[in-house]
Amino acid sequence: MMDFAQMMKQAQMVQQKLHEADEKMTQSTVSGSSGGGLVTLDLKGTGEMSVLNIDPSLLTPGEGEVLADLIRAAYAEARRKLEALNKQYLQEAAGDLGPLGGLPKMPKFF
Repeated sequence: MMDFAQMMKQAQMVQQKLHEADEKMTQSTVSGSSGGGLVTLDLKGTGEMSVLNIDPSLLTPGEGEVLADLIRAAYAEARRKLEALNKQYLQEAAGDLGPLGGLPKMPKFF
């Protein structure tokens, strides 16, 4: 059986690892694209869109709906990548928590 001091030390280590994972998530950037690269965008770890590139061929009259669909698709791809990356960082941080047995399903932060 683990004594209280050992449990506190373990908890502090986990807290530090989770803080480091949070820093990685905040500093990360992922890209998404759609339409064969006609629309590309970057999302920061916070979910903020930092870059949006649109191929000029989509900027013609009557292409508004197509353009909107492509932007949504690129955003969805980047969002999936961001969630997977954040999940990976949290799993790495949780690692083997010894007698604590690992973390249960982590809540979504975004």
